[in-house]
Amino acid sequence: MHGNIDEVAALVDTITTDPSLLRVSQLAAHADLSTRQLQRLFAEYVGIGPKWVIRRTRIQEAASRAATTPQDWSALATELGYANQGQFIRDFTGAVGISPAQYASRTRRWDDGS
Repeated sequence: MHGNIDEVAALVDTITTDPSLLRVSQLAAHADLSTRQLQRLFAEYVGIGPKWVIRRTRIQEAASRAATTPQDWSALATELGYANQGQFIRDFTGAVGISPAQYASRTRRWDDGS
């Protein structure tokens, strides 16, 4: 059992450190597991699926980048593995509470001391 915890922790670390990892199938291949095995492992030890962890990590990456430099939202959506900009904006807004453009505007304004 302890080995599974370590394996899942390493997989979560891989998600957070490898921005090219965008799909559950990629993570499953990296772990040498089937997609279903990976989903079960995450359900048991993380409590949520690997897709959620990957998406949340990519949204955090987008928020970090939006806070520091102007972004082409369509290009960023594609880079983060989204099929289109609308899907990315919905996920971002759902996770953060405001659109990426609003977030970028507010965080840059706060950084300027405004």
